[in-house]
Amino acid sequence: MEGILVPISFFAMIAAIVVVPRYFKSQERQKMAETIRTAIDKGQPLPPEVVDAMTSDLKVKGLPPSPQRDLRTGVIWLFVAGGLAAFGLLVGVEEPDATYPLLAFAAFPAFVGAAFIALGLLNKSKP
Repeated sequence: MEGILVPISFFAMIAAIVVVPRYFKSQERQKMAETIRTAIDKGQPLPPEVVDAMTSDLKVKGLPPSPQRDLRTGVIWLFVAGGLAAFGLLVGVEEPDATYPLLAFAAFPAFVGAAFIALGLLNKSKP
């Protein structure tokens, strides 16, 4: 029974992490829409703060794309790859057959990191 419950609970946890915040955000938007609808029906003007709060999800959050941000992201991805590679090597001490698949898996974030670093270095020369 454990062989079935563990994978099911793992995927249920991932689904909950994705679905629950979206559900609560949807409920929040719905309540705000009802409040705004009531205010408009009563003839009250909408303050600019309310309009800004409604469109805040449409604005870009965080830093705008830049060479420095690309370099930072690339370094993070390279360290993720290094961690996965170290994990593969450590697991390989006990189970040698697991080393190469884990190192191959670590190659994906390494290439993503290398691509971000290349973008950061190439875009540095542009104004």
